Amino acid sequence: MTTSTQPAKVRKRVSPDLRRLVGSECASLSGSAVSTVALPTLAVLDLGASTTQIALLAFLGQLPNAIVALPAGAFSDRHAKRPLMIAADLTAAAALVTIPAAAFAGVLGIGQLYAVAVVLGIAKIVHSSASISYLPVLVEADLLQHANSRLGAASSVADSAGSNVGAALVGAVGAARSILADVLSYLVSAFLVWRIRTPEPAAAPAEGRRSLARDIGEGLRYVAGQPTIRTVIAALSTLSFGLAIMNTYWVYHLLTSLRMSPSAFGVMMGVGGAGSLAGALLAPRIASRIGIGPTIIIGFAVSPLAQIPLLLAGPGLTWQIVLAAALAAQLFWATASGTSQRSLSWGTSVLSHHSSLEPVKGVRVALY
Repeated sequence: MTTSTQPAKVRKRVSPDLRRLVGSECASLSGSAVSTVALPTLAVLDLGASTTQIALLAFLGQLPNAIVALPAGAFSDRHAKRPLMIAADLTAAAALVTIPAAAFAGVLGIGQLYAVAVVLGIAKIVHSSASISYLPVLVEADLLQHANSRLGAASSVADSAGSNVGAALVGAVGAARSILADVLSYLVSAFLVWRIRTPEPAAAPAEGRRSLARDIGEGLRYVAGQPTIRTVIAALSTLSFGLAIMNTYWVYHLLTSLRMSPSAFGVMMGVGGAGSLAGALLAPRIASRIGIGPTIIIGFAVSPLAQIPLLLAGPGLTWQIVLAAALAAQLFWATASGTSQRSLSWGTSVLSHHSSLEPVKGVRVALY
């Protein structure tokens, strides 16, 4: 029995379609990392955005997470995942390309950045919810921890590289033009998803399908009835709320009060990406050594503690190094914790619904 199943597992692990999915995620993440450097620089330094405008921009960027996440998860359960991912990537590319176009025409304003932030947030959630559902189609259940770790590692490399490339592009061609790299990344992502050929389970027929609200309600009831998932979601939501408040002014503080250059900001993000890469690669080993639960707890604890240097920091290279090291530590444990959370949620859902590898509708996006 072992001899007959092992080759299938190896094929699943290295299948071309799995590589295409990983490549798609890496492409979009590397481009998004460029925009992570370019957009704040554009808003703060080129458009002269105020603290209130920066706060609103950050709020609108996060708003889809609160409003769209659960409906997007239930919606992706009803439809083929590949078309959803492709449509989301093309929508994100179309929204982003309007920024350099408007800047070239001399009509770019903060209002347009608000609109792009909302559209981009929705597109990312739709793509993410569909991608998470599609991964178990390409990877067997007992290889999900390994696949999540490798996907996280590849994504961290892409994020780190994108941050450094973003810093270089902002310095070379300006913040607005550098966003074209993100546009290209979404087009590459859409192409790679289009190349995936592994069939996915057919969705339920429309005539026998329950309402979207009922699917979302089932997901919420399932979460409420699962102590492990419920606790993780409550802790993650609390932490995310606090970090969202901090992130609203984080970039503004670095670029103005601490007088950090866009290039230095990009390098710092790259160092943080390296920490994330290490966390993704070492996540299975850490979880096996200390357990999934302690790994998640440490990830939750390190994130707020890593912000302490920011309270004390001043301008200059020394503090930039300290902040970069703190960010690397934060993202190391955040990525290791996130990988463990994904594996825990899938394992809990599969054990509770062993007839299918798909978690209960709505649970997936609530956890991510």
